[in-house]
Amino acid sequence: MKGLMTPQLIRITEIYDDGEASRHFTFEPVTGISHPASPGQFFTLAIPGHGEAAFTYLSLPDVRGQFKALIRRAGTLTSALFQRSRGDLIGFRGPFGNCWPLDQLQGKRVLILAGGIGLPPLAAVADHLSADDKTPVGLIYGSRSPADQVLQHERSAWHKCMPILETFDHPSNGKQLIGTPLDHISQMTAKLGGAPEAILTCGPEVMMSAAGRHFAANGLPPENIWLALERRMHCGVGECGHCYLGSSYVCTDGPIYSWQQLARLQSQTTA
Repeated sequence: MKGLMTPQLIRITEIYDDGEASRHFTFEPVTGISHPASPGQFFTLAIPGHGEAAFTYLSLPDVRGQFKALIRRAGTLTSALFQRSRGDLIGFRGPFGNCWPLDQLQGKRVLILAGGIGLPPLAAVADHLSADDKTPVGLIYGSRSPADQVLQHERSAWHKCMPILETFDHPSNGKQLIGTPLDHISQMTAKLGGAPEAILTCGPEVMMSAAGRHFAANGLPPENIWLALERRMHCGVGECGHCYLGSSYVCTDGPIYSWQQLARLQSQTTA
């Protein structure tokens, strides 16, 4: 436990703006030693005097230990992070949590549904699935407007290997799709060559809940509908209690849950 609670030093190696009030960061360990992580897991960053916060891996650590994150400016820690420059050192702990069920997705038609800043937690699994030619995968990404979109570089790469639909609440021209990701399921189903056999989703909870209800009502087994939850994760090891959900701690039992698991946990909170 002590090792998990002690931050390690990492260095910022690259920064660039990526969407409204969001920045793309690349980090590397000062030791040069990589750490294993899986798509869907998270880590924490700490800056002395400004606190600590949890973030999801945008890309997993490579052989040099470099990894990426997309961070939106939202509070004390992120405001301090946005004032840092290349070469600066900050604290890191992780990886924490579970991951997307990669072994259960192979060979299935997979639909990824992302809303707003919910796209980064799906990026590593999108990279993994798009490299598997036996697993058809498609992405529907919803944003308020084109200015709010994130991961321009990643989306450009994915367009070359999977069908992508991008939807907007407020499109900038008449050619762009209007509405939520759920409004365009049938169009993506045609591109996938059949109904999705597994759903991966992250974004506003109202969107994820609507997706779970929609696909469960249309016959998709609830254990094949997967959601990435965000709670006030802090310690990462189930000690602080900030992310308690029913009988589960999101930081240790999540952040990835099936619709089946989530329904059971939500029933506990309302009992």
